Amino acid sequence: MPRLLSNEQLDYVLANCPWWPQEGPQTDAFDSQADVLLYGGAAGGGKTALAVGLAAVSHRETLFIRKEATQLTAVVDYMAEVAGSRDGYSGHTNVFKLPAWDGKDRKVLFGSVPHPGAEQKYQGRPRDLLVIDEAANLTEAPIRFLMGWVRSTVKGQRCRTVLASNPPTGPEGYWIVEMFAPWLDPTHPSPAKPGELRWFAMIGGKETEVESGKPFRHNGERIIPQSRTFIPARVQDNLYLRDTGYIATLQALPEPLRSQMLKGDFMAGREDAAYQVIPTAWVEAAMDRWEPREFDQSRIVSVGVDPSRGGDDSTVMACREDWYFHKIDEWEGRHMPDGQSVAAKVLERVSLSHCPVHVDVIGIGASVVDILRMYIHNRVVPVNVAESKSVKGDKDWSGELSFVNKRAQLWWQFRDLLDPGSGRNVALPPDNRLKAELCAPTYDLKANGIQVESKDQIRKRLGRSTDKADAVIMAAERSPLGSISGLSGRVMVNYG
Repeated sequence: MPRLLSNEQLDYVLANCPWWPQEGPQTDAFDSQADVLLYGGAAGGGKTALAVGLAAVSHRETLFIRKEATQLTAVVDYMAEVAGSRDGYSGHTNVFKLPAWDGKDRKVLFGSVPHPGAEQKYQGRPRDLLVIDEAANLTEAPIRFLMGWVRSTVKGQRCRTVLASNPPTGPEGYWIVEMFAPWLDPTHPSPAKPGELRWFAMIGGKETEVESGKPFRHNGERIIPQSRTFIPARVQDNLYLRDTGYIATLQALPEPLRSQMLKGDFMAGREDAAYQVIPTAWVEAAMDRWEPREFDQSRIVSVGVDPSRGGDDSTVMACREDWYFHKIDEWEGRHMPDGQSVAAKVLERVSLSHCPVHVDVIGIGASVVDILRMYIHNRVVPVNVAESKSVKGDKDWSGELSFVNKRAQLWWQFRDLLDPGSGRNVALPPDNRLKAELCAPTYDLKANGIQVESKDQIRKRLGRSTDKADAVIMAAERSPLGSISGLSGRVMVNYG
């Protein structure tokens, strides 16, 4: 809405505008120039009200998304309150046509994304406002997909995405901390202030923070960065709730919900899922031990390679020096279309070392193994996570539990390594995506041993593959190579 108005225009707006933001964070969010805005954090900060108000006052075409359709009832009720009636709402189409208080037609499409793939029914429908309410309840992929249709052909119409959300309570929502790391991640090297604009661009398939919104060229393509910000809001900022008993209700919540809902703390004790394979605290402790270290091929003792399988998957390589893991190498799947491409990257990185290179053989991994064998011979260790455990009788650290397959063995043995009682002092590179992936799998105890949740099942929950975690876990292997540097028999490359 324009801020420079004549007295006559101002009088009209004051008399007819159906909604005004409250002073404070809500007004800051309303006025923010960010292309992508994260608003809220704490409960009761007026997140949904801001989204409804923007749709009613500043935008023409709005797509309002929640995870479940049943969660939209209260939102439609509030929209009717702002509009003055429900006359413009069609329950059949889930479209609310708002009164043209300023001569501009406005409509809101209410929708849901209850499972991966449901977002595709909104493909090709342009909107100048995309609202994802309770965004941390969804995975990243459908939100990125929906953001692709935020546009307008109306001259001068503002376009933006608003993510209204409380902190995530499980790995499925950890992406939000990564997307807004300058504001939410306390370890970020260049923290941002609330409301401060930062610019991001997709460069070589990887989202990168850039200095400004000025367009630039990369590999012959003109790239226009998008702005992003986070504006926190709490119940104390909401004059409709702050003098009620709601603050006391939030104060009575057990931790970590109290810190999440009352203070909007995105890093507050993220509750582990029942039967989570690797406790979050163990992963965080390993990342706290990590410090930058110069990469020296001669000191690498093990490598894990998870080749891409098409789609959004990446090719990922993890290199281990003792129990120190270097920063993970990652290449976008479309740049790694075949085994030759992957093998070339592996050889470029570790051909001069004497370590084993563990490769997931599913998909193009088989060809990666064949090509690498021509150059580094028996250093290549093919890994098939679906096969029965590779060494009969292998058990967990306690010696009591066996494994259904190689996947379960790899994941559980990595859990044992991270156990504070193991004495290994594993150091993992700080990486929110890696952390989310390592903390995502759950397990079952079957009659024949431990079974870890499948990669496909995790993809449905997390919205992406566990590429980084799989590479790290393979690099943690201490493989029998037969003979390296004169050694023979079942010899572990790393004696740690």
